[in-house]
Amino acid sequence: MASDVRRPSVVVIGAGFGGLEAVRALAHAEVNITLIDRRNHHCFQPLLYQVATAALSPADVAWPIRSLLSDQDNVTVLMAEVEGVDVESKRVLTRNGPMVPFDYLVVAAGVNSSYFGHPEWAAVAPGLKTIEDATRIRAQILTCFEQAECADNDTARRSAMTFVVVGGGPTGVELAGSIADIAHHVLARDFRRINPRAAGIVLIEAGERVLPTFDAQLSEYAATSLRRMGVEVLTGVSVADCARDAVTLSDGRRIETGCMLWAAGVRATPAAEWLAADADRSGRLTVDEFLRVPSHRNVFAIGDIAAAQSDGQPVPGLAPAAKQMGRFVGALIAAETAGRAVEKPFVYRHQGDLATIGRKSAVVSVRGLKLKGFPGWMFWGLVHVYFMMGGRNRIAVLANWMWEYMTYQRGARLIS
Repeated sequence: MASDVRRPSVVVIGAGFGGLEAVRALAHAEVNITLIDRRNHHCFQPLLYQVATAALSPADVAWPIRSLLSDQDNVTVLMAEVEGVDVESKRVLTRNGPMVPFDYLVVAAGVNSSYFGHPEWAAVAPGLKTIEDATRIRAQILTCFEQAECADNDTARRSAMTFVVVGGGPTGVELAGSIADIAHHVLARDFRRINPRAAGIVLIEAGERVLPTFDAQLSEYAATSLRRMGVEVLTGVSVADCARDAVTLSDGRRIETGCMLWAAGVRATPAAEWLAADADRSGRLTVDEFLRVPSHRNVFAIGDIAAAQSDGQPVPGLAPAAKQMGRFVGALIAAETAGRAVEKPFVYRHQGDLATIGRKSAVVSVRGLKLKGFPGWMFWGLVHVYFMMGGRNRIAVLANWMWEYMTYQRGARLIS
């Protein structure tokens, strides 16, 4: 005889690394899951910069959410944009879809680029968070070289071929190095009126060194490698103003540029406003040791949007951390709905830091193992391919990388 007992409803907002991991951890739980995302695909963000710099196509780093979860019968996927949460009546409000009831809510809505009180800079210095961002940046980078080819004076050419990257973390370092690879190798023989090798790439970091979370020796190696590639690395200086054709620095210098990219900070999506809950200065939700939003026992926050701590240290905004949080919350909800108590709080296990600098160059720090140069680059590539979803994507990425390595060409150089 079939049971008429209603199964608990779990709503997960966001199909990033954390959200997907939470859903999968609930695969065998007696719950009904609704996964809400404003896009129909999951994006492998660590390789977005390669889409932005024409090394990979968007389909190589993204997968349809429905396809990823097609074999999990207790999941319903909704492509909708969340605009609020009614905590009292336990409903998620969407802009273009239904109100979704929940017994448990997992907020994994991610973050956007932060412009430190200057939202108007977003129009001239795009960040890199989505496939749409990556394709716009790709078009902007390639268009700069086309504009330089059409320019009728050296000043205009120099400005068009000057690229400024703000932020010296992994994304900024990877963008700067990849643009240098494009200029020095990929496009070097494609133009007749300009020399792409003459492009200027400037990396700006407000701190004292690039890759500040890495070991100091690896950080110094990264900076030295970038300079050898022709990147001008400026540390200890911040951005004072951004315009469409120039950036002004805190020391008064003005750099004329055809392309400015932002990799300097993040700001959480407005989940704290939805929940009327406490948040830190970046808008990330404050959570307890079980990743619950303290004012709501049935609401959890995971991934970049959670200001979580483990062993007294902040949990970094990295994909492995989001996946660990997703697994923990999914297992916790599964245990609670099965009537089991959960006593052990969330503990983050740091798996290491990786960043690629350019062709045959990367830095790696994993559990005492430190690699740089070509060995680091090989390790970085293997790790990223391993964590990708789907055999087709792994094969496509490996094939593209091998082709680029052998021919110095990139096949995704489309301006669209």
